Amino acid sequence: MNSINRRSLLLAGLSAAGAGTLAACTSASSNTPALVGPSGSAVARADKKRRGTGTERKVTLTAAPVTLDLGGVKARTWAYDGQAPGKEIRISAGDTLVAELSNQLPTRTATSVHWHGLALRDDMDGVPMVTQGAVRPGSSFTYRFVAADPGTYWFHPHSGVQLDRGLYAPLIVEDPREPLVYDDEWVIVLDDWLDGVTGTPDEALAELRQGMGGMDMGGDSSSSSSSMPGHDMSGHDMGDMDMDGTGASPSASASGDGMSMKFMLMGATSDLLGGDAGDVKYPYHLINGKVAADPDVYRGKPGRRVRLRFINAGGDTAYRVALGGHRMTVTHTDGYPVEHRQTDALLIGMGERYDVLVTLGDGVFPLVALAEGKNATAMALVRTGSGGAPDATVRPKELDGAVLTAPALKAADDVRLSAKTVDVVHRVELTGGMDKYDWAVNGKKFDMNNPDADPFLVEEGQRVRLDFANTTQMWHPMHLHGHTFQLGSGGARKDTTIVLPKKTVSVVFDADNPGQWMLHCHNVYHGEAGMMALVAYRA
Repeated sequence: MNSINRRSLLLAGLSAAGAGTLAACTSASSNTPALVGPSGSAVARADKKRRGTGTERKVTLTAAPVTLDLGGVKARTWAYDGQAPGKEIRISAGDTLVAELSNQLPTRTATSVHWHGLALRDDMDGVPMVTQGAVRPGSSFTYRFVAADPGTYWFHPHSGVQLDRGLYAPLIVEDPREPLVYDDEWVIVLDDWLDGVTGTPDEALAELRQGMGGMDMGGDSSSSSSSMPGHDMSGHDMGDMDMDGTGASPSASASGDGMSMKFMLMGATSDLLGGDAGDVKYPYHLINGKVAADPDVYRGKPGRRVRLRFINAGGDTAYRVALGGHRMTVTHTDGYPVEHRQTDALLIGMGERYDVLVTLGDGVFPLVALAEGKNATAMALVRTGSGGAPDATVRPKELDGAVLTAPALKAADDVRLSAKTVDVVHRVELTGGMDKYDWAVNGKKFDMNNPDADPFLVEEGQRVRLDFANTTQMWHPMHLHGHTFQLGSGGARKDTTIVLPKKTVSVVFDADNPGQWMLHCHNVYHGEAGMMALVAYRA
């Protein structure tokens, strides 16, 4: 039986029951060897090696429609338990998280939860059509896994463009032997927002998929940046179930022969990002769910040392972040410690996380996230003394000071990968462009109905190198599920890395977590258009 028919039958059965895990062993095609399945014996064997404490933390997540107050701005959206960001989950390394997802989203809208950055067992990774059956509306699914590695993580759906609604929340895994010394913590979630204000993410994607060639721009669009052939941009519906989780018509924003530019952003450029900064117009940028006019406020005392945990939950925006009147000491990225570096500001791509330490001054200070290349900002406040709040459009001088990016960091000694010969190298060519909106990997649009058709193959125990070769005119934050890689030789350990236009970034990782794992651009629109691939272990 070929892969697509096998998965269609299997998932139809799983969906009838609500949701479930996939089979132990899969075969992609006659030309691809058998693969370790998400629930295979190799997955169970690797999972037993994770040192658990025996402590369980049980939570319930209800995904449902809600009207949020973003700070004087009302937005009808979807969120976990009526708030965005969702309620933080905090556990200790080695604890078992037992999270029941209840899908109360609109009719036909399937969903899931992906635990971003965690090296967990494959069948709990939360990718419909790859690691589990989609969770149908009115149904539930329980995720159960050991969170072995301390760090700053987060969770969100892996269904369509649901991430660009309000379905996301922090997951903090504390280190019971924490080596850092500080007095307090502040978790800071950055987001770009359009849902329920100018439209929906699904409408934005429908417009983008027309490409610049299909836009009603009132002029010639032949000078766009695409150099790749177009691909079919159809959705993934399975029968009458919306398995890709859009919950919207793909032609929602069509107008006449072409498309109006309601959502497509033009002219956003950034030297830090190597040119084009993003695709999507966002009316608001948020810190912890609030606009700058009604900011989130951290209250503390002068002289206290505070750990700031930054998470970029945005769909299409990199943020340059600074705290006015302070320098930051970077201690971690993507959950893993680095050699400490001081900086004025940080560049954070979608999906990336950074931990920093600051010693608070006396007064009121703006924490500003500049939407890189988009001429917009988000703001929160740090208040340790008296004084009025700065203007919502304030731009602290630190934003124009030293800006740290991931290549400047080195992994801490205790997490640096040992020297080892690379066993396998995969070239991951990032292709496509705005003209046809045909984002892809190695020129092939990922087919979620046939995900294991052309995987990057690895074997357990191998040292693997991925060469991200960006042939496009835009930057891409590339994310690997279930693993952390190392940038170059001795660079930071990460699971998400920015790849600039016309540049190549090489990363290495140890294949120590068997299963089938997504590799994709964390620009949610690029990924959904096709810039995804599968890293799969041979059985």
